[in-house]
This record gives sequence, C-alpha cells and structure tokens, in this order.
Amino acid sequence: MTGVQTLTVARGEGDQRLDRWFRRQFPNIPQGRIEKMCRKGEIRVDGARAKPATRIEEGQSIRIPPLPETDAPAPPVQRRITEADEAMIRAAVLYRDDHLIAINKPPGLPTQGGSGHSRHVDGLAEALIFDGIDKPRLVHRLDKDTSGVLLLARSRQAAQALTEAFRHKSTRKIYWAATAGVPHPRMGTIRTGLVKAPGHGAAGEGEKMLIIPTEQVDKTDGAKRAVTDYATLSALGTRTAWVAMVPVTGRTHQLRAHMAAIGHPIVGDGKYGGSGQENLGDGWGAQLGGEISRKLHLHARSISLTHPFTKARLTITAPLPAHMQNTWKALEWQPSDVPLDPFEDDQ
Repeated sequence: MTGVQTLTVARGEGDQRLDRWFRRQFPNIPQGRIEKMCRKGEIRVDGARAKPATRIEEGQSIRIPPLPETDAPAPPVQRRITEADEAMIRAAVLYRDDHLIAINKPPGLPTQGGSGHSRHVDGLAEALIFDGIDKPRLVHRLDKDTSGVLLLARSRQAAQALTEAFRHKSTRKIYWAATAGVPHPRMGTIRTGLVKAPGHGAAGEGEKMLIIPTEQVDKTDGAKRAVTDYATLSALGTRTAWVAMVPVTGRTHQLRAHMAAIGHPIVGDGKYGGSGQENLGDGWGAQLGGEISRKLHLHARSISLTHPFTKARLTITAPLPAHMQNTWKALEWQPSDVPLDPFEDDQ
C-alpha cells in the first residue's frame, strides 16, 4: 500500500470533474471505489471534503488516501503540445458540451497530418479533452487554408452519431467566400462531375480536382457527382462578390473547383484561380490587388445539425479570420447585414 499522498492539479488539468482527474492519475481505480472514498471523506480538495462531480482547478491540492502499489500514478507523459498551441486551440473553441466540441479552425492549420504536416488539429486535440476522458475525434475536415467551423466528437458514440449525420446529409454547412467577379445568375446551383488528377511527388503533392460534364461521370474512373448551391450576398461593381455556398455533396475542393468552373474563382486561390492573375472585373484571376490579402478567402461560416443526444437543433457560427475581416472592412461588407441562411426561402 502507498501512504497518503498530496498531488497538485497540474497546468492544463483544471476545469474538470474530480473523478475524471482521479481516473487519469490512477487508471486501475474503478469509479465505484472513487465514489466510496469521496463519501468517506478520504479524497479531499484543498483540505475539504469533495464529491466525485466537484470541479477542480489548476494548483489545487488533492489528498489521495493509501492505495495498492499497482494503483500508483502512471509516469508523467512527455508534453507533446506547446503551451502556445494549447492556448491557441482552446481559444478557437466556439461550442462545447458533454458530447461534441466545435472550433473555429484557423486558416493555414491542416485538419490532419500528411504531406509533411506535423502540426494539425488532430494532433492538438489532446488539449481539448477538458473534463472528458477521451481525446476528441474528427468527424469531418476542412482544407488547410479554409477557416471556420469544425466539429469534433468527445466519445466514440458521439463520433458514430455525427458521422451518420454527415453521411445522411442531416447537417447543413454554409460557407462564405469572396470571388473574382460577380456570378451570373447571382443565385444558382452548380452541377458537375469531379475527378482527381494526380499530383507530383511521392506523396502526391499538388493533386487537383478536374471538372467533367455530369453525363461523363459514369464513364470516368474515380469521378463523382458534385452539387453546390450558391447565392451572391453583395458585390463591388463587377470586380468581386461576397458569395454564400452550400456544398450539397462533399467532394474534395468542391467549392473551389466549382466557383472556378463558372469563371469566378475564390480570391487567393492559387490552385484553381491563378493567384498571379489580378482580376480586373472580367471574372477571372484570383487576386484583387491593393490591400486585399493573397490568402484564400473561403470560410466555413456556420453548421446546423440536430444534436445526436439532446435532439435539439444546434447552429454554430464562426467569426471571419483576420485577413477576411480586413477584406470585408475594405469593401464595406457587414456580416450583420445578411441572413444566416440566405437559401432558407428556397428549401
């Protein structure tokens, strides 16, 4: 048996239930035994009796009663996330409950590893455990340079439920973009096929989605149908437009490829819009010049879904990233001036 111990709640371990913290320190102790030790006053927080659901904070002292040697704490795990990254990813949280977390993914941060990316949302998700037990799981993804709402599940059951919701299209995602030129008509639906063209390099760097006619989809290996609804929310003459998009299907690079296909690539999109070409109002060339950033102007503005456990309808909205805020300010576009769902009357 060990003797009585006093452990301090370490940095990053606060804001969680006492029993969950205890189980991470002593994984061999069953929940029932933790509850019994709390009832008997054997586990104490800063000298006071505590319940299993008591929320603990960094720096607090936890009294640990004598435990079998096999229940001694596991050796500390080497820190894999920097304090700066931990602060960044936690500050990105838009919504959190017992089942899911939504973050506002920064532009430039990949969703998952690959192609030399060692810093990504999946790797930083350990900093989002909070009062849970498992590392949150990704249930969908955004392109590296696309910002906005990204959902993570806090348990295996939640991951399964959210994955089903995406598969059955019971979630609704709305994206905002600045485009080169103004789409005509100002509201419509884009229907094409998409097929992946191989990139260069051992890891397939530079791969790109190619547009093919819908009637050629069944005759083309690897091709899939892709459908996007779009609506122009505002425009600056014929030079650029603020466009909302709903990906009816969820293909790789779908929105970027579709807007380029109708002659109005997304501002800053070097892959599909030719980032070296300045748009002069003719609807091509993904740069606007002046003070407008060369970064991709594509943002997952909102996601709506039926909560997989409470069954309440949940809508989560993400503020624009800094470079898009600057563009919106320069063009005098106000997010408060447009409806959350400009397609609502057409559903």
